[in-house]
Amino acid sequence: MIPRRCFAAKRLLLPLAVTLCVAACGKGPRPGEVLDEARQAGRDAASFPHAGEDYFRDMDGGIALTPQEVRGRNMWLVWSGGNDRFWTRMTDYTFGAFDLLKVVSTHPTQGYSRANRWSYFGLVNEPCFEAATGPDKSRRGLWLDVRNKDCGPDPFENESKYPGVKTGSRGQSLGDGTTQPVGSFYGWGTGIAGLRLFPNPAFDAKAAKEWDAEKYYTDPNYYNRKDLVRPYRVGMSCGFCHIGPSPVKPPADPNSPKFENLSASVGAQYMWVDRLFIHNANKPEGRTNYMFQLAHTYRPGSMDTSLVSTDSINNPRTMNAVYEFGGRLEMAKRIGQEKLGDGELHNKQFNDFVTSGPLLDFFTRPDAVRTPHVLKDGADSVGLLGALNRVYLNIGLFSEEWLLHFNPVVGGKTITPIPIATAQRNSSYWQATEAGTPDTALFFLKAAKPDRLADAPGGAEHLQAGAGLLDRGKLAFADTCARCHSSKGPTPPPALELSAAKCAGAGYLDCFKRYWKWTQSDEYKAEMRKIVQAPDFLQGNYLSTDARIPVTLLRTNVCSPLATNALAGNIWDNFSSQTYKQLPSVGTVTLRDPFSGEPRPYAMPAGGRGYTRVPSLISVWSTAPLLLNNTVGPFDIDPSVNARLRSFEASVEQMLWPERRERDAVLGDKAEGLIDRTTERSTVTVPTGFVPEALQPLQGTLHRWLPWLFEQDGDIVLGPIPKGTPVALLANLKLRAEGDTLHEKATHVRDVGGLLIELRSALKNAPAGATDDQLREHFAKLRQPMLTLSKCPDFVVNRGHYFGTAQFNRQEALSDDEKAFGREPELNDEDKRALIAFLKTL
Repeated sequence: MIPRRCFAAKRLLLPLAVTLCVAACGKGPRPGEVLDEARQAGRDAASFPHAGEDYFRDMDGGIALTPQEVRGRNMWLVWSGGNDRFWTRMTDYTFGAFDLLKVVSTHPTQGYSRANRWSYFGLVNEPCFEAATGPDKSRRGLWLDVRNKDCGPDPFENESKYPGVKTGSRGQSLGDGTTQPVGSFYGWGTGIAGLRLFPNPAFDAKAAKEWDAEKYYTDPNYYNRKDLVRPYRVGMSCGFCHIGPSPVKPPADPNSPKFENLSASVGAQYMWVDRLFIHNANKPEGRTNYMFQLAHTYRPGSMDTSLVSTDSINNPRTMNAVYEFGGRLEMAKRIGQEKLGDGELHNKQFNDFVTSGPLLDFFTRPDAVRTPHVLKDGADSVGLLGALNRVYLNIGLFSEEWLLHFNPVVGGKTITPIPIATAQRNSSYWQATEAGTPDTALFFLKAAKPDRLADAPGGAEHLQAGAGLLDRGKLAFADTCARCHSSKGPTPPPALELSAAKCAGAGYLDCFKRYWKWTQSDEYKAEMRKIVQAPDFLQGNYLSTDARIPVTLLRTNVCSPLATNALAGNIWDNFSSQTYKQLPSVGTVTLRDPFSGEPRPYAMPAGGRGYTRVPSLISVWSTAPLLLNNTVGPFDIDPSVNARLRSFEASVEQMLWPERRERDAVLGDKAEGLIDRTTERSTVTVPTGFVPEALQPLQGTLHRWLPWLFEQDGDIVLGPIPKGTPVALLANLKLRAEGDTLHEKATHVRDVGGLLIELRSALKNAPAGATDDQLREHFAKLRQPMLTLSKCPDFVVNRGHYFGTAQFNRQEALSDDEKAFGREPELNDEDKRALIAFLKTL
């Protein structure tokens, strides 16, 4: 029987976090004192030149690029900066459930191959590869895509031009007549866009002797061994989460795209992250894994970017397209003024790389930056280059240091900031990344242009609305949408005092309220109507203000604006501005009890939380489902123009007629929307091979004393968790006290201790053969303790953004802070239809 595995106890049950900590409490490397693999091998940043071959020239509409822009695109698509080390470690952190080497493999027993990779994973098959037909002897018997000889060599695999880091077993004899390659520092192509293959420096003669490729695919007792050393590591580029089919030149067959059918900036909006992170999600033992149930809340095209450096909040968010950098930077000049301090000042700015031109306008020494607000909560606020550089850390660059600042995936220990100064001092990969991201920014400035429906095949047929209908839609947009979704707008009157000096940081909310009240005036709407009706309205328009909107106005799920990674003293401290950290509380929001549907007040904290950055509406016709977590509207794996439009039309109707949105299967209308619940009875299982070493000698004894926790074979098992349990009830458990005072910590320890006692009792005394209804009743007494310990007690995932609808003005049960934004005019059905017609033109 294949053991059920989980890819983490992220935000889950404290006993598991504690046992994992036991194994990690020994002496080890200390933060600030470790070097990355490149530095350890004597490589400096200059030894990693960014590639200049225009290999991807047919992508992104075939736009002509300068040499700098070519290097920038190449960096985005193939540079992984040594993170292959990190993604291999993730297999251990997830107890074997997440394994990129299996993802790039196509062994028949896995149930997926190149032929169905798109429909199953939503991953892009890189052109110039063919499906594996058997084990590859040159790749240790793995089933890997094979490069099509008609395409010629991949220039990034050129080991002599881009020599890999010679460390560990690389370049050494493996005792079986073979030598472990060194390879290129860009790795080898895998057949999946954004994933690259590297020789594993830990794969030595002993590992080679013990390696069995067939067992790696078929024998859980073999591939669940914690000491198993795989022959290769898989690295990930930024492109993995951003490459997708071009909306205006989609592939005839999404499993066989050409480069001309791909865009580097549209976002991986079709990626099934649950299937990616649980490699056997297509089998019963995968679906009954609670961690699959957690990842299953990630709709296609969304993921929780704090998955590894966990903040104990389940927070899937869309992988957005990157459009109209020029218009976005112009918006940054107007409202994106932030102050930097301490480690934030170590971020590179354009001024460090250019000596003249408009790019110098975004930083004024010593500490003023004009910046886009990146991430859903606008937390990345130290400059465009800082935002780009942080992404590489988040996907594993300099993991030698990064992983010392938190318990990966599991959490449960104090998180400390990763200092940019440390990366600049100890990581050659980081230095090389800093040197390359200015070129990536230039690439996006040139290439990240809107995908207009009018330019798509057959698109004109869907734009047959008459001039009168479009004019009416423009007016509806001007009155209802443009104050957030246009980077062109009226100049605010001086009397509003909306200057950076007044509005940045602690004064932001008051300024926003003044701005919002002004947008409700006839004066504003008259000016905005003229701007929207101008023939050049869409030219250079980012279709967003890039502003941070208080969740008391949006009324969307609050888990995203409750994210803590960018707060002062947290992991991304150096990448959020002082003014972000000084943002005031938005006040009290109204949440719904997941068991009764009753409204409950919840006071939002200050210090950066409580806000959501306005997304761009550029090419919105091609990006449905909608809302910040892709919960509004149906998903369709077909990337064709017609399928995108079907999804858009159904999704935007749910936005404008919120009564059509999906409702909770248990509470119905009482919940105001959908609550993600477990779809199967599930358990959390740590296979015996991944049980912490400190506990392994005791496994037999522990099974006798704690049979509800330890299986006979040594697996740790927690459950059963009944079908229909709100996923966030477990996923958002607060493993550590939020405050620093002795009283706060003592109170939290008391509450966690009480929950553990009740949890142990519930697990031990659950009746044998109980139905899910009986289990839910059995666990009923745990509801309130879990809600008390929830870091985000908001369970309704598809609520909010009710502008222009009657729902916005239904203010019963709302808090005073939510009511403070007043009432809004409601669009009638004809206005809504006209608005939809106009949105298709964006």
